[in-house]
Amino acid sequence: MLNITDKSVEDKITPILRLGFRPFFLLGSVYSVIAIGIWIYAFQHGQPAQLRVPALWWHVHEMFFGFAMSIVAGFLLTAVQNWTGVHGTKDKWLGVLVTLWVLPRVLLWTDTPLWLTSSIEALFLGLVAYEISVRVVKVKGYRNLFFLPLFVLAIVANFASYAMIKGMPPFSPITVWQAMLWWFVLIISIMGGRVIPFFTARRFNFDKPETLLWLDAAANLPLVLLFALSFFPLTSAQLSPAIMGFAAIMQVTRWLRWKPWSTLKEPLVWSLHLTYACIPLGLFIKALADLNFISNGLFVSHNMLHVIAIGAIGGLILSMISRVTMGHTGRMIYQGPRMWLAFAAIVFAALIRSFGVAFFPQHMLLMVNAAAALWIIGFSLFVLKFGSMLLRPRADGHPG
Repeated sequence: MLNITDKSVEDKITPILRLGFRPFFLLGSVYSVIAIGIWIYAFQHGQPAQLRVPALWWHVHEMFFGFAMSIVAGFLLTAVQNWTGVHGTKDKWLGVLVTLWVLPRVLLWTDTPLWLTSSIEALFLGLVAYEISVRVVKVKGYRNLFFLPLFVLAIVANFASYAMIKGMPPFSPITVWQAMLWWFVLIISIMGGRVIPFFTARRFNFDKPETLLWLDAAANLPLVLLFALSFFPLTSAQLSPAIMGFAAIMQVTRWLRWKPWSTLKEPLVWSLHLTYACIPLGLFIKALADLNFISNGLFVSHNMLHVIAIGAIGGLILSMISRVTMGHTGRMIYQGPRMWLAFAAIVFAALIRSFGVAFFPQHMLLMVNAAAALWIIGFSLFVLKFGSMLLRPRADGHPG
């Protein structure tokens, strides 16, 4: 149960600042559309004159630390209220967090020193972690502190990402970027393992499969190893294919226990299953490519990352923010806007950007443009259909 709320005080808070999912889901989605549009321009026309960092670096960094991190922040700042019964971050303090997220997005287009921009970004990550952990500790719900070391790692990776521009760390750009890819996949795997079987069983009226700790560990621990091995390229080249193959098998085993075949009538559920399946698919194909079982393995391996980055991370984000927005704005979850086209667009974007580019490189420009257009369609539909919900008070009159 939540602490008692003074509704008269709650009503004075601007709706967009009443809970973390509101500003971060909306701004993150809008920003993802803008960022992909800018990247496609840069991909075809070269470095934008106003951008003060390399365009490729900006694209990867902003899709991770800009777009995806905003959604993770919004989700966790909201979920912690359910975990603990303690009111989530809101009002002016939530506005401070939003400002700290916005600032680096803007400052990268100015002459602001990178040390300052990276410090602001790290401060944002640190304060989000603090806001969540202080509530968890207050109710002694220590099992939900799993995210705290992950945020510490994200702060380190953030500084390493900025330092790459100056050639400072002993890591190549792909090192930090791959590490952050596995970081987000681990978050998705942990949270997906909690909510996807629960949502599925509840929607279709069957018992949720019993949690198998050994299977969760077998699915998640390889992702931790892949994160760590990203910083040791020679060792990673030898060990990662086997780890990815094992992880793919464990992820598929766990996914099948959630009964994905039972979800075809409900887009808000089948989209979760379909996009989650991009994790084992990407792991499996990338492992084969790294082992040279697929011709032009390195090129294929690089492009297979987009199965996970677009399909799993982007797709699960779109599905989850649609569901969370319905539930936390006081609406009937399965009676909202039809989003099947948006979900399908992201899945097709993942397949085109990965398999299309990998196996038809002569059509790379066409494939990249098509994938970008589908991404923009998917997240634009979310903004158009759900944006007003995030800007208005809850439909049921409750706080949040």
